[in-house]
Amino acid sequence: MSLHDIQTAIAKAEADAGRAAGSVNLIAVSKVQPDARVSAVLTEGHRCFGENKVQEAAGKWPAFRDTFGPVDLHLIGPLQTNKARQAVGLFDAIHSVDRPKLAKTLARLAQEEGRCPELFVQVNTGEEEQKAGIMPSDADAFIAECLAMDLPVKGLMCIPPVNEEPSLHFALLAKIAARNGLSGLSMGMSSDFTRAIALGATHVRVGSAIFGERVVG
Repeated sequence: MSLHDIQTAIAKAEADAGRAAGSVNLIAVSKVQPDARVSAVLTEGHRCFGENKVQEAAGKWPAFRDTFGPVDLHLIGPLQTNKARQAVGLFDAIHSVDRPKLAKTLARLAQEEGRCPELFVQVNTGEEEQKAGIMPSDADAFIAECLAMDLPVKGLMCIPPVNEEPSLHFALLAKIAARNGLSGLSMGMSSDFTRAIALGATHVRVGSAIFGERVVG
């Protein structure tokens, strides 16, 4: 599929769900993609991208921004506390706020730097031991803790288990967001973003469907 194909599919999903055109943000996941592929998508006019690792993003996005101008950059992978300062300076949004220590670090940096990216709390909707994220039963208290620190929490993010129906997890995330007064829902990837849009996604993270399979090594 091409960028245009994905944009067309998103527009159709918005219409099918009775949602306003343009209400869903497409995050083109550029992690582990060759610069030439990323440059091609930038040349097509897209300006919202997602990266998994701070170091990888720091190595390529300053140059792309110099060439193409402002780019809305989202961190969608886990954030180590010792990389938080660099992340605050580089990203416009962080989708992986998943523990009190990180939230407290971001609150301190926001005071020191005078700015903070938009934040999404990652919820481990599948309660998977190997996966990051706040457990659903702890989500309300953690969101309240973040808001009490004046952190700009825009919404929630989830990555459903690969072997389960994602719509169940999207619906759970939307329910948690609604009862906490949060409007942002970062959910849905290449294989299931239309289902996520039907259930209220405001940000979908699409990589391979735009760029092709990742290049590793």
